[in-house]
Amino acid sequence: MTETAVYLQPAFILQQRKYRETSLIIDALTRDFGRISLLAKGVRKTKSKTAGMLQPFIPLTISYFGKAELKTLTDVEMVQPFSQIKGLALYCGFYINELVACFLHKYDPHPEVFGHYRECLSGLADGAGMEAALRLFELNLIECSGYGLQLEYDDKQHPIASAKKYDFNVGLGPVEAGRGQFSGRTFQALSARELIDPQVLSEAKLLMRTVIDVYLQGRQLKSRAVINNIMKHTGGERGLQTYRQSQHISNGVGGVITPSNMKNE
Repeated sequence: MTETAVYLQPAFILQQRKYRETSLIIDALTRDFGRISLLAKGVRKTKSKTAGMLQPFIPLTISYFGKAELKTLTDVEMVQPFSQIKGLALYCGFYINELVACFLHKYDPHPEVFGHYRECLSGLADGAGMEAALRLFELNLIECSGYGLQLEYDDKQHPIASAKKYDFNVGLGPVEAGRGQFSGRTFQALSARELIDPQVLSEAKLLMRTVIDVYLQGRQLKSRAVINNIMKHTGGERGLQTYRQSQHISNGVGGVITPSNMKNE
């Protein structure tokens, strides 16, 4: 295999794990090369200025080389400015990182997913549009991965009617049902990428969870379990504080909870 060198590639860190005494193995999402694995040599040394940048949700440009599947990181630069995500949105960020790892094969370029990922992080940082940002990212990721959803027509090829109720079959699409779980408005809103109405957002969350669970084929997402645990305590940010106190999880980059210890072993 011919050795390749890549310079100043836009990227985000998805997860990392320690390697030997001073290094890290990193899973990154790049704009032009998809998911890649990198060996970051010596970045855990005391005087290293790089480790602080090799964290999730920070826009980077990276340079690397290698002819094996595991490339060697040679340089990293932070892209300024960027909006930090915090609180519950931080855990939602780990959730989308897990989704990317589940749905994208390594070294399979998806520049459109990179753009959707960046937009989702902006939505999470905004806070007010967090639910819509997550649903749109889920939908876009599934479609970009080749699992397109039928949202405009039902299983009999009739156009979706906003006033009707439907169930959803992943293989067939919407199925008209008098007491269906989803309104036609929800399918129309998802198709138009316009998620504003609270009822539509609630139904869209249930729909996307159903679809994702089918494609995960029984695999459990650790980030989803953490978020559910947070919300179950007392709800929202107050639940997040309770959960942090019980688990000794700090807020922000570098806390105890990381993409690597959320990942299924």
